[in-house]
Order: sequence, then C-alpha cells, then structure tokens
Amino acid sequence: MGKVIGIINQKGGVGKTTTATSLGAGLAAQGKKVLLVDADAQGSLTICLGYDEPDSLNETISNIFMKVINEEDIPDGYALLHPRENLDLVPSNVELCAMEMTLISVMSREYVLRTYIEQVRDNYDYIIIDCMPSLGIMTINVLACVDSVIIPCQAAYLSVKGLQMLVKTIFTVKKRLNPNIKIEGILLTKVRGTTNNAKEIITALKDAYGSDIKIYSFEIPESVKAEEATTVGKSIIEYAPKNPVAKAYRLFIEEVIENVG
Repeated sequence: MGKVIGIINQKGGVGKTTTATSLGAGLAAQGKKVLLVDADAQGSLTICLGYDEPDSLNETISNIFMKVINEEDIPDGYALLHPRENLDLVPSNVELCAMEMTLISVMSREYVLRTYIEQVRDNYDYIIIDCMPSLGIMTINVLACVDSVIIPCQAAYLSVKGLQMLVKTIFTVKKRLNPNIKIEGILLTKVRGTTNNAKEIITALKDAYGSDIKIYSFEIPESVKAEEATTVGKSIIEYAPKNPVAKAYRLFIEEVIENVG
C-alpha cells in the first residue's frame, strides 16, 4: 500500500511545488511508482511537469471530486497524465476554485479526496499531494487522507510566523478526522545562508519547533536554476543535476525513503 504524503504550507512562494516535483521525479527515477496530485487551482505542479495550459485539460482533479460526490464509478486511469516513466499526475486547473465552493454543501466533505486516494493507493509506492496556499476545505481534504505531511518553510519571518496556525490545524485534523497523520518534518527552502537574517530565523525556528517536530538537517538554498526548471517543465534534479538545490533535494529524497519507507 502506497505512502501518502502532503506537501503543505498556507504561505505561498515557499517552494511547495518545487519540493513536490523534485520528490516525485526523484523517487520515480529510483524506480518507485509515484502519483503526483495537484491540489492547487493555480495548476503550478501541472505546469512544472510540462503541461503549459492546464485550463485546457478536460479531466482534472475537479472531475474526480465530482464523480466521488455524485457516487459515480471512477474508471482506472481516469484523469491521469503520464509525464515521466514511473510517474503519473492528477492535474489541476482553475475549476478547482469552484469545487471548493461546491464542497461546502457536500455531506462528509472532508473525506472526498480520501475516497479517491483509497481507490488508487495500492497502485503506487508513493502518492504526493501538492496543496494550495490556504487552510481551506481543499487542504483539509488533503490532511484527512495523508499518512504524513512535509512542510516547506522559507527562511523568512512571515513564512515562519505562519507555522503556528498550520501546526495547530494539523493537530486538530489529527484529533477529529485523521488520527494517523504525522508531521514528517519542516524543510527549510530558499535559504540565503550567508545572511544574518536567515541565520537568525533558522535558529528561532529550531528553538520553537525543534524539540517536537523534525527539522531536516540540510537546507534547500535559493537558486535561479530552480525557477528556470519550472519554465521548461522539469524538476531541478532533471534540469540542473549538479546545482546545489538538486544536490540538497537528493539528500532530502534519501531521508524521505529512510523515514517514510
């Protein structure tokens, strides 16, 4: 049965999609069967994997949600794209915004995504879900179905400040909806290691959370190459394998395999 991991932070621009793409592509390159799920209406993960016009796609995660809500069968392979060997993608687009509104009136609305994930999880070694930058019903759906979460966190004051609400939300979901969920760790991203401000923020983060939540020992440095990789539909590991960001993500993938299984 596949491990289900959510990449979550309600703050935008912290490297969630880069982390999800790198983790998924890296695991697939090692022969693991991986499903990436784009749970963000911006479709950033879909774009990062080479699908430049997500709004033109006919079948996306929104269609899967509607089938679950309407209690319709979901055929094998429905809404799946195949961007890489060993890597499948459930894409997303702007229609997911309307789906959030639809979910408000749905019975057991927090479990819609879980219904789908439970149907497909035996087909994969890992299912990785890239969340939107919010703590709304779509993110709650993700938290209700994952085994664990990884929190990318930029070494910046506002990013660290928002962690308190996120951690509180995760533990509320653990209590009420998903008792098995755990936080794998906090991954520091876009780190400018030479600045005093970044060092102070990292120290404060470790002081605040280090005793209760794992903080990965390595950090993802800031790099223009990571942004460039997005524009060509590749992960940073594929685009610039010798770049420090790619090297850091390879260490991250090794630790995920070791800890998650």
